[in-house]
Amino acid sequence: MTEPAKVVAILAATPALSSLLAMVVAVDSRLKVRVFESEVELLAYMALAPIHMLVCDFDRQEYPAYELVEGIRLNGSLESQDVPVIALTRVITPPMRHQAISAGIDEVVIKPMSPRHLLQRIQARLRTRSVVGVLGGYRGPERRNRLTMPVPQPLPTRRVADNVVPLFPDKRRPQHPGLEH
Repeated sequence: MTEPAKVVAILAATPALSSLLAMVVAVDSRLKVRVFESEVELLAYMALAPIHMLVCDFDRQEYPAYELVEGIRLNGSLESQDVPVIALTRVITPPMRHQAISAGIDEVVIKPMSPRHLLQRIQARLRTRSVVGVLGGYRGPERRNRLTMPVPQPLPTRRVADNVVPLFPDKRRPQHPGLEH
């Protein structure tokens, strides 16, 4: 029995880019492509049917990708609230990176990129992450903090004039004050 086709939703900055991406993704017969012109169309579709991957764009005029994805993550009436997301952008800044992580965007691809590269990223995400039937709803950015980080230790005290912080004991100094030459 064959596996049902997975739905990839595309919401790019321009209709030309959407069409190009849809054409390349449709090469994979295991994927169904749905192109949306607006966030309203995408959310209306998601209220009725599940999607398995969302490709959206930071460079859209209406809403940047992180705002769209935050809205999806917080909307309990959608079929695919925890859908994997690949976002496209021309440049990524530190604030944008933080926004993408906070919103739950899984991957950011820098434009211009090879459309085939994007297809490979979509295929890899769909292979490694199952989003259908997730219990408990969205699990926010905290799911990314799986490793416990050690508590930083205070630095050794130093004189005001010092600009060097000793990391290891100085073996040139005698260890016993009474044995100095």
